[in-house]
Amino acid sequence: MSTSSETFVVSALPSDLLEQVRRTDRDASGNPPARMVAEGGEPLRCCLRDATAGEALMLFGFEPPTPRGPYREIGPVFAHDEACRGWAGAGYPSGFRGRAQILRAYDDRGWIHDASAAHDGSDAEGALAAVLAAPGVVEVHSRNVVHGCYMFGVTRG
Repeated sequence: MSTSSETFVVSALPSDLLEQVRRTDRDASGNPPARMVAEGGEPLRCCLRDATAGEALMLFGFEPPTPRGPYREIGPVFAHDEACRGWAGAGYPSGFRGRAQILRAYDDRGWIHDASAAHDGSDAEGALAAVLAAPGVVEVHSRNVVHGCYMFGVTRG
């Protein structure tokens, strides 16, 4: 089952948060970001695409904006070291298509919802639509299958 981009809204890391990390040189845990040159393929959460070799990156701890509670966590994310255009797309990010992902669903308390699921990348929109359609789901975080890292957030459109 596929869905159109009007059914859900994908969110990259907020530009104001990225600017704060760059300005203060501190992440959600108070640590300085690790700065590096991309080898290529690092998943950028600022513009929702893979980095190309030679791009200046930062790796830092990000706390997704879920309500405070037992399921709130901080995890590593890659972003451009300098401001970029950000994510201006609609629908599922084309740069992340074909990737297996975990779709972690949350309810209005910020607690993990049982609708959470994995998909193999072959029908990302269909998998996402199924999770979002579950009663009580208000937000979904797409996460890396192997490392569990936050990739992007999704809400109903």
